[in-house]
Amino acid sequence: MWKQKRSSFAIITCAFLLSGVVALVTSVIYSSTVLAFVGLSLLFWGALVLFVRPTRYVKAIVLDSILSSLAPIEQMLTDLNYQGKAIYLPPRYFNSIKGGAMFVPFERKLVIPPEEVVAKGKVFLENPKGICLIPPGLGLANLYEEELGKNFVKVDLNYLRSNLPKLLVEDLEIAEDLEISVESDVICVRIEKPLYIDVPEYAQKVPKSFNIIDHPLSSSIACALARAIGKPIFIEKKGFSNDRKTLEVYYHIMED
Repeated sequence: MWKQKRSSFAIITCAFLLSGVVALVTSVIYSSTVLAFVGLSLLFWGALVLFVRPTRYVKAIVLDSILSSLAPIEQMLTDLNYQGKAIYLPPRYFNSIKGGAMFVPFERKLVIPPEEVVAKGKVFLENPKGICLIPPGLGLANLYEEELGKNFVKVDLNYLRSNLPKLLVEDLEIAEDLEISVESDVICVRIEKPLYIDVPEYAQKVPKSFNIIDHPLSSSIACALARAIGKPIFIEKKGFSNDRKTLEVYYHIMED
């Protein structure tokens, strides 16, 4: 479906531009003012269709609404003086494979609660002290599984390296390019021009406004990695390149 939409978009754009060029050339040969106006009009509409990408704009608006809903949670954790990094837990920590949980320690320590404690479904935990939340990228991670027709629990890291880039770039059009590299227990994901970069007011919110709660896109990849690897994952560091067009996220694989 996504490929058909892109093909139709390209055909319409080429038709406008080619017809405009033909009309302009013909107007010069026959000195026709009418054909010149027709050619200019077709070129104008071709350029307009080429540069206006309504699909990505709508996606960015949806993404912005998600970010807005996450802002109060980020503010709450900041007010409660939470210092730890969010740790994404693999499916064995909870009952539903399609579910997900991330644990945010109160202190700036990488600690993981026991499986039986997380399975109880409590939000605030005491030993270790922290909070269990639904990851902001859980819905996207579930979408990845549906689109690929795979349960990530039953695949490995190599499968994600081979299939996530194509899914996010070609099928879902979330980014222009995506590269996954692995070195020991660190996975680096480079995302070129995520969709929210196209709309400056959305890009300004990422990643400065979210220090504890991760952005839905980087969070969704963390959820997918935790499912496939079967171990807890946390985001070691993240940031944009100097031109703010490439997002680099470093995921660290933890031992239980």
